[in-house]
Amino acid sequence: MKNFLLAVCFLFISVETFGQQFSQYNTGTLYDSFENPAQAAFVPDTSRKLAFNFFIPNFNSNLYVTGNGQVPLKSRAFNGKYANTALTIGNGRFSRANANANIYSLMFKAFTSLDGNQEIGISTQTRAEGRGLFTDESLLLLNGPNSFPADDYTNLFNNNYTEQTYHQISFNYREKVNKNFAFGFKLSALLGIQYQQLQIDQSHVTFDRASDAADISLQGRYRISYTPGEFSKHDLLPTLRNPGASISIGTAIRTRDNFNIQFNVKNIGFIHWYKSSIVSEFNTTRTAPDISTNRREDNLYATTYSIIRSADKQQSFTTATNGVAEISANKSYWFDYDRRFKYSPTLILQKEVFYDGYTAALVNPFQYNNLVGTLTTSYSNYGIFSAGLQFMVKTPNIEFFIGSDRIMQSVSFAAAANKSETQINKSASYTGADLFMGFSIKFGNVIEHPLNSSHIPLGDRPGFITRLWNSIFHKDRND
Repeated sequence: MKNFLLAVCFLFISVETFGQQFSQYNTGTLYDSFENPAQAAFVPDTSRKLAFNFFIPNFNSNLYVTGNGQVPLKSRAFNGKYANTALTIGNGRFSRANANANIYSLMFKAFTSLDGNQEIGISTQTRAEGRGLFTDESLLLLNGPNSFPADDYTNLFNNNYTEQTYHQISFNYREKVNKNFAFGFKLSALLGIQYQQLQIDQSHVTFDRASDAADISLQGRYRISYTPGEFSKHDLLPTLRNPGASISIGTAIRTRDNFNIQFNVKNIGFIHWYKSSIVSEFNTTRTAPDISTNRREDNLYATTYSIIRSADKQQSFTTATNGVAEISANKSYWFDYDRRFKYSPTLILQKEVFYDGYTAALVNPFQYNNLVGTLTTSYSNYGIFSAGLQFMVKTPNIEFFIGSDRIMQSVSFAAAANKSETQINKSASYTGADLFMGFSIKFGNVIEHPLNSSHIPLGDRPGFITRLWNSIFHKDRND
């Protein structure tokens, strides 16, 4: 059965499973170095010169839904019916949905110069970004007209959603300019997979109860880059049909009191969707029949779909990626003289560049030798508080991590998916799920300073950025 809610409110939620992943900050893992370009992946005199994930996916996927729509959505998804718990009419209440996925299929990095302390890397990844708002009344309508006491309503169905997925092929460069400052960047070519957006600016419904029908009027815009029903696994393969580009830039500063400050602007880019894409500026009225029968979802879907596709035009368009700006502060504390116990908290402030979202997070890693346990807490301007756990094994040349930045919500969501009535009907500040995992190995020769070297050094030159920095400020590298 086609689902009207997914079509009108947030289709993206069924595509991939949002939010940024914070637990990896300042871990020095290969994943961390690709996500935060100024972060080092290698430690001289300790690790080897090459790092690779051996095509084992390193990923982060997450999802949340807020508002009164949580219980009805879980009930519909896992029990096949809508429970109208707490839904209201005429109060302007809405639910917010957000979903994101980031999957690295290839990560390879090399330490190229000891003197320049340079690292270069290449990566391939697939990203999905989605967000949406939908009103309480949109869910109530799916259960039939009996919840609506009046016959006419205006602007109760002003929903919107956006989702896009794309491949990303990247080149990373990181250089330690001097002992207190490092700079890095990530240049990416983007290959769009699919895009879909719906924005309803005005809406009206009139119920004809004698005929068991509803006249629905919608005005807004719809954009889609593919033909629904014809998208196949073949379309997931990288092509140049929807090209784009993005950039991430990061700096790392070490202060005199040993604080590590990072500034990042990440994933700022665009995708140009090809000329056979569809844009519809619609303003149309249609009649949905049999809205009290068990065919109401199909009928409402068909009616709404015919409205939003009523002004189709083939044309290209350009969209932005979900870029973010961040600042973080980190400091490490050793609890014993043998340096086996370490606590290294990081405070992060993040702002979405093209949207109104911002988040504060505190990452608390506790390390004993090569074992790390991390407690992460975060709070967003949408009123979402999250707490997560990470377990990591990190030696100089092997790293593995697994965790969730929304641990309790993920457990509750899994129980609801297993048809637990308690969790399906549970009222919470939000419903969410989150999982991330990664693995990589370093190999090759050990990075050695000349005094410790087991071979004759070849005289590495400082990196380009260092030479430019020194020429501008007339500084020696050791200053």
